[in-house]
Amino acid sequence: METALTKLTGVRHPIVQTGMGWVAGPRLVTATARAGALGILASATMTVDELRTAIREVKSRTDAPFGVNLRADAGDAHDRVRLIVDEGVRVASFALAPSRELIAELKDAGVIVIPSVGARRHAEKVAAWGADAVIVQGGEGGGHTGHVATTVLLPQVVDAVGIPVIAAGGFHDGRGLVAALAYGAAGIAMGTRFLLTSDSTVPDAVKARYLAATVRDVMVTRAVDGLPHRMLRTDLVTSLENAGRTRTLARAVRHAAAFRKLSGLTWRQLLHDGLSMKHGKDLTWSQVLLAANTPMLLRASMVEGRTDLGVMASGQVAGVIDDLPSCAELVERVMTEAKRVLTELPR
Repeated sequence: METALTKLTGVRHPIVQTGMGWVAGPRLVTATARAGALGILASATMTVDELRTAIREVKSRTDAPFGVNLRADAGDAHDRVRLIVDEGVRVASFALAPSRELIAELKDAGVIVIPSVGARRHAEKVAAWGADAVIVQGGEGGGHTGHVATTVLLPQVVDAVGIPVIAAGGFHDGRGLVAALAYGAAGIAMGTRFLLTSDSTVPDAVKARYLAATVRDVMVTRAVDGLPHRMLRTDLVTSLENAGRTRTLARAVRHAAAFRKLSGLTWRQLLHDGLSMKHGKDLTWSQVLLAANTPMLLRASMVEGRTDLGVMASGQVAGVIDDLPSCAELVERVMTEAKRVLTELPR
């Protein structure tokens, strides 16, 4: 199935595996790339050296195109961009809207730039800055999310920009791919669906929690980092929502210190990232500090398997997923179903 996405990136199928922190590592990205979809490494939870190692590991396992997801507001963003260029990575995506300078630097080196956005105005901005395509996530998507449903946001963005649009938020099967194409998208991006594969390194106990979840078990909360964050409802999340300010800030300080040690950042760099996060957002300094919760609480579940101590970012589709196929099986299933649905549409 050839679309503007497959032509742009060189993948066989118009499917993207999103860059999920602590989840989208070399194993998952390699499996996705081998299946013919676009796998994206999540670099925000890696040091620069770890990212270099991860890129080289994927390159050693497959010749297929893949990408790297960046945080544009990170203090070492330019170092990561230079690494992507030097290692010959085909695609760069962004968890937050990139700067005009980062887009220009990547494009000058021949890297395809695909930012992720959650609003039409953001899509218009990055398109004007030279982005090659854009991933548009509706409110159904996992992690940090907005309030507008994919079915409303997607056609708005398709009509507003002249670059390929990739739909995210609520997709898990071939019917969804066909629906996205009907709206004018060039493909779909999926996070939770790829997390729940046999190629994902997420511990089995955590996957079991996702598989047991219903649609009503997926919630949006600001208790973790001060921003709307879609995740599974757990006792920990409930306790965070009920915690007082003193307990919440004390926990945030501990997690900030732990993340600084893991990431290799200095306190000065961490402060710079906090300033960047605060810029343009109506956040208090307490909320900025709370943002340190996110990487460590995600790590507790996605790496250590501690469903009691960690949070589990999740799209609403977790409530309708009940199996763990390989990436190859998943992509084949989606494409087979999409082609069948297309042939069965009334004419």
